[in-house]
Amino acid sequence: MNGRKEHRLTRIRRRTAALAAGAVNYLVLTAAALLYIAPILFMVVASFKPDERVLPEAGTWQAFFPDEVTLDNYAAVFRRVPFGRYMFNSLLITGSIVGGGLVVNSLAGYALARLQWRGRGAVFRVVLALMILPLQAIAVPLFYQTTVLGWRDTYVVQIVPFVANAFAIYLFYTFFLGMPKELEEAARIDGAGVWRTLVEIVLPNAKPAFAAAAITTFLMYWGLYLWPLMVTTHEDVRPLPLGIATFRTLPPIQWGDIMAFAVMMVAPVLVVFVIFQRWFVRGVATTGMKG
Repeated sequence: MNGRKEHRLTRIRRRTAALAAGAVNYLVLTAAALLYIAPILFMVVASFKPDERVLPEAGTWQAFFPDEVTLDNYAAVFRRVPFGRYMFNSLLITGSIVGGGLVVNSLAGYALARLQWRGRGAVFRVVLALMILPLQAIAVPLFYQTTVLGWRDTYVVQIVPFVANAFAIYLFYTFFLGMPKELEEAARIDGAGVWRTLVEIVLPNAKPAFAAAAITTFLMYWGLYLWPLMVTTHEDVRPLPLGIATFRTLPPIQWGDIMAFAVMMVAPVLVVFVIFQRWFVRGVATTGMKG
């Protein structure tokens, strides 16, 4: 009896300790989530406040609980700058980079993972080296090259240099490397060529990799600031990051308007991530386990 009672007490203690550890973990994670969400929440709430109340309430709890809600800040953004044009430019540029990159980088990743050709190892090593090379390191020679080609102040100069992406190539490479070869071999036995096998067998099974590459590329280039600053001067081709940098210094400085601009700039990123979150997590987890 005593042994059974001690065993039961031990189980109760272990269960209590596990529940306490779980509660502590949830509290820590909740505090961390609130810490990261707070600036975004402040930005959203401030965008609906009258401008004269944004900064005075920034250090108080009223920063997150507005007494008065207005859409004047959003209307002012469209009135003061061509926000619609900025949004169109960013969607066109980033969408073209993502779309073109999915084609180019997936083909490159498949070629490195599956095809045997001379120089394959050297090209793969170059891809790995380019993954750690920041844009700042090649910005000046790239700027000179695009200037010689006459691409400045165009959409082309903001799209073409970024379609091929070393990280996306490696992402596809690791995914294709982990895909069972039996699927492709069965298609070859049935008489399918390389392109038919790629289109009908490989690509339909690579949706997680495409989702992960699309989201990471979108997040990477949606907020790109340095390169547009170097190669554009006209509003007609100016993307949102450059637009908000200019808007922030446009007199009179209205923080409510700036917050409204920022909310509309961040909204597409949040929408894309929420919609494709499941595929993104699955794609990153799958490609991360291979290679």
